[in-house]
Amino acid sequence: MNYRVTVFCVVVAVCAAVPQQNPQDVQILRFDSDVQPDGYSFAYETSDGTSRQEEGKLDNPQSENAALTVTGQYAYVAPDGKRYTVTFTAGPNGFQPKTSLGQK
Repeated sequence: MNYRVTVFCVVVAVCAAVPQQNPQDVQILRFDSDVQPDGYSFAYETSDGTSRQEEGKLDNPQSENAALTVTGQYAYVAPDGKRYTVTFTAGPNGFQPKTSLGQK
């Protein structure tokens, strides 16, 4: 009897440890990318409402003060059903985000 209980507990533990499948498989709806010597850009959108677009440009490429400036935004739908968007700039002055909250 103890053997059966032990085996049952082991089977339950193994089943509980198996990763659960996500009921919704997220699909890539759009992906664009362009890489050049003086900069890059990319954008993507997925079926779960996530999106991102970004552009990087090399400023003063031939000097000692060469710096990459990046601008872009990303958005996602949170578990509360609201869409959050972050617009940002990153460069010599650091990362500067601005956030906004959309409607459900």
